[in-house]
Amino acid sequence: MAQRLSSIVISLLFLYACNTAPASAPIIQLNDLQPLPMPTPVTSPPLRVSVASVISPQGTVQSYQPLLDYLSIRLGRQVVLVQRRTYTETNDLIGSNEVDVAFVCTSAYIDGRDRYGMSLLVAPQVNGETTYHSLLIVPAHSPARTMADLHGNVFAFTDPTSFSGRVYPTALVRELGAEPETFFRYTFFTYSHDKAIEAVANGLADGAAVDSLVFNFAVARDPALADKVTVIHTSPPFGIPPVVVGPGVRPQLRAELQNIFLGMADDPSPLAQTALATLGIDKFVIIDDAAYASARLLRSKVGPLSP
Repeated sequence: MAQRLSSIVISLLFLYACNTAPASAPIIQLNDLQPLPMPTPVTSPPLRVSVASVISPQGTVQSYQPLLDYLSIRLGRQVVLVQRRTYTETNDLIGSNEVDVAFVCTSAYIDGRDRYGMSLLVAPQVNGETTYHSLLIVPAHSPARTMADLHGNVFAFTDPTSFSGRVYPTALVRELGAEPETFFRYTFFTYSHDKAIEAVANGLADGAAVDSLVFNFAVARDPALADKVTVIHTSPPFGIPPVVVGPGVRPQLRAELQNIFLGMADDPSPLAQTALATLGIDKFVIIDDAAYASARLLRSKVGPLSP
């Protein structure tokens, strides 16, 4: 009897607990519908882009800003320009994943592919071509007509690792059985092709080797340069300086960037067309590593160059 009474008491306590809400429990009104709070927006980190110092920093900002603005709109995220003084420093940014995309020179791509695993994204097409040349230039009044004529003169290199501005002219000097250090009276680095052109035009250097794309664009902007500088030698064609990404870039972002670049020429928006026109580019295209075979061969023949 006592056991049965105990069971009844426990059952009553259980029923009381199930039908009694705690004093602090909120009362839910099913007919009082309120909008859910807006989720906190997720902001993407900025896309970091670096441009090798083919042209001076000021010229880089002016020339590339429309393209950076276009990428920002298409990606829906901020795009920031990260600049460094030398080609090697730009390559190091890719290698350390401090930038996502870089516009590099031909020699820097060859080195960066081997050292950092950077890969080709796209390449610019200019006047229907994806090649460029190294131009040997002298002041318009100079009697020099070959590299041999510049023996004992002052020569301006662009960047320590520049293909058109350092590797190719070094190869020309070695074909004469000499080394730049003894062939020229004095050499110096300008760290950009437009500055090398200026050095020759202003008589600071007796010669320089420069990127044909930069030279042609500079003359188009300032036709007076054609009266100050003479091209005395044009190299064979080499693979054009490409746009690359580092190994740390996600495949989805890589594909998205590639599609944006490839679609620019067909985008009728004023910003897309302004970006291409400001850089003097027809369009961006896919390019294969084989396009850089001749430059890689010459680079290996010349070997390492001192900074």
